[in-house]
Amino acid sequence: MSLAPLLTEVVLAFCLAVTLLYKYGNIYRHHPIVTLSVLVAWYFSLLIIFVLPLDVSSTVFRQCVEQSLGNLSLINSFKNTTVKPTHECREPWSMVPSPENVYQNLWRIVYWTSQCLTWLVLPLMQSYIKAGDFTIRGKLKSALIDNAIYYGSYLFICGVLLIYIALKPGIDLDGPKIKAIASSASNTWGLFLLVLLLGYALVEVPRGLWNASKPGYTLHYSYFKAAKLSIDKYEAEENVDDVLESLQAANLAINPGHPFHRYLETIFQKVPAELRDRMNRRQLPEDTPIDVPSEKALIRLHRNTIKSLQTLQRTETQWGILVDSIFDLEDIARNQISHDKKFKPTFPVQHSLLQRILYNSTIEWYWKCFIKSYVQKVAAVSAATLSAAVVWSEVTFFNKSPVLSLFAQFVNLAKVKYDYFTIEILSTMVIAYLCYCAYSTVLKIRVLNLYYLAPHHQTNEYSLIFSGMMLCRLTPPMCLNFLSLIHMDSHIIKTQVMETQYTQVMGHMDVIKIISDGFNIYFPMAILAFCLATYFSLGSRLLSILGFQQFLGDDEFTTDLVEEGRELIKREKRKRQRVEDAISRRREFQERLTNTGNLSRYRTSRQSTDTVRSLKRDESIESVRAGLLRDFEPMSEYSGGAQSFGNENYGANDRYDHGFQVDDYSDYPQDTLRTFSTNSSRVGPPPRGLFDDI
Repeated sequence: MSLAPLLTEVVLAFCLAVTLLYKYGNIYRHHPIVTLSVLVAWYFSLLIIFVLPLDVSSTVFRQCVEQSLGNLSLINSFKNTTVKPTHECREPWSMVPSPENVYQNLWRIVYWTSQCLTWLVLPLMQSYIKAGDFTIRGKLKSALIDNAIYYGSYLFICGVLLIYIALKPGIDLDGPKIKAIASSASNTWGLFLLVLLLGYALVEVPRGLWNASKPGYTLHYSYFKAAKLSIDKYEAEENVDDVLESLQAANLAINPGHPFHRYLETIFQKVPAELRDRMNRRQLPEDTPIDVPSEKALIRLHRNTIKSLQTLQRTETQWGILVDSIFDLEDIARNQISHDKKFKPTFPVQHSLLQRILYNSTIEWYWKCFIKSYVQKVAAVSAATLSAAVVWSEVTFFNKSPVLSLFAQFVNLAKVKYDYFTIEILSTMVIAYLCYCAYSTVLKIRVLNLYYLAPHHQTNEYSLIFSGMMLCRLTPPMCLNFLSLIHMDSHIIKTQVMETQYTQVMGHMDVIKIISDGFNIYFPMAILAFCLATYFSLGSRLLSILGFQQFLGDDEFTTDLVEEGRELIKREKRKRQRVEDAISRRREFQERLTNTGNLSRYRTSRQSTDTVRSLKRDESIESVRAGLLRDFEPMSEYSGGAQSFGNENYGANDRYDHGFQVDDYSDYPQDTLRTFSTNSSRVGPPPRGLFDDI
């Protein structure tokens, strides 16, 4: 027995949570309370995934011991003698001392902390961030009202269960039963959402991997997404312009000595410097009313400002990531016909010496143009096989004899050989796959377009908190469902077996027969219906009929959007190419001055006014510099935008922190300039402190 395997899993889960949070979050800009809460939510959810397989192997060993002792008692009762067992159960390699105490205490801390976070702390924090009130009390009140739908659904389920128990004779409510009702309500809510997510993802994940192995298909789909995202980006910019117009009117109406002026200053702190300058330069329409707004109007304006800036930041971040992805796909399509088998990107990225050695142009060509598609096809086939096994086991897991669940069969075969390592690997793999399917689907749903996870520290606080909430709500019911698939929940298969410590902490729904006998058994079978609907794209075709653009491939409207997206990307490429050319010209000019010694003579001539010749030489160099800087003007705009973004930790080579704007817009119609703007650096996150408004 040793605690080393358990401690290793605990440390690995923490390292993974920290790595993911560092990749998607921004510890330098986000409030420490937000960072800590999200870290705990992610860590505890990952901890369940990592440690539950150890609990399963420990339970298998205890089942073996119990069965051995039961057989021994049966033999003694017949022979009336005391005999020793013919064989001994082997302990798992990951067995911990006193597993009942260790695992039960661990699960109590993890589960109830996660429930407190997902139903109380994180929802209030998320709503507090976007609240427009100017006092702590007002923000908390708005947060409670905003979360009424979540609390309402949870309390509705709890109320129904309490009424059901109150009307049923012979059942008295006590502490454990009330705890079971609370966990049942949470797990039922999570199971309902889980069925919807898995019904979509178990088909879409393998299909997405298979389609990703076809660069042509992926490129056309990316063009389609670019056309749709450009519309969202245009609407976000229009909303920001409307908010800026309202702010400008309020600024003219409220004088510095007015009591509401401090509220107005709080709102202006949310607006980046570039947008404030643009607001000051524009002229208000003549019919704009210049009346002093009320406090409620300022609260509403504050809330709209936060929401519109968050939406604009999301769309511009997604646009930058999508554009880079399309450029890479176009480079792959172009390099596939290359004869020298060296990958030549359109916009080269500077790599370190080690990266250039380990991942040179030849290796990059073989990976992107040859090997990657085969790897994705193998992954797609593996995911499809695993999805089919999950669906079959979900439909048949309630049947104890014969055992039809594939995962239960695998666990039973491993039990015979005491192969605990295989049990742990299988459990980890299945739980991780279910989690990936569910979590990746949440952020792809069009209704939840406010939430996104963007790498390179581009995810805002609002989306990070949402991801933490969903992990805490989905992971416990998902793991309980997995335990049902491997027949380790005696109240599901109606057979008395020793259960995991996780199940004992979570409790059973015996006091609520309507859930234990019906909902939790037959509702997961609805996954099959959702999988069939996803496979035949019934939802996409229905949404397309209703007017929502969907990528169907055989639709005329889809083809039009693909062509529109291709044109948008061509314009983006031309704008970025002009910026690259301007950078190249400036670099060449500076190198030429440095090599010829003109730069040092120029600096000396600025300090010397002895001769007219030196002055003329200064003027000529300055004129050349001015001409080059006019070509290089977009980068100066970028620098200002980066400062307004407020993240001094990003370098100039960060591909997602900057936009590519030029002053030469002669190629574009005037009414579409705003639509195709790609300056993603002008909108930054809210102020660092959650309570800066107070």
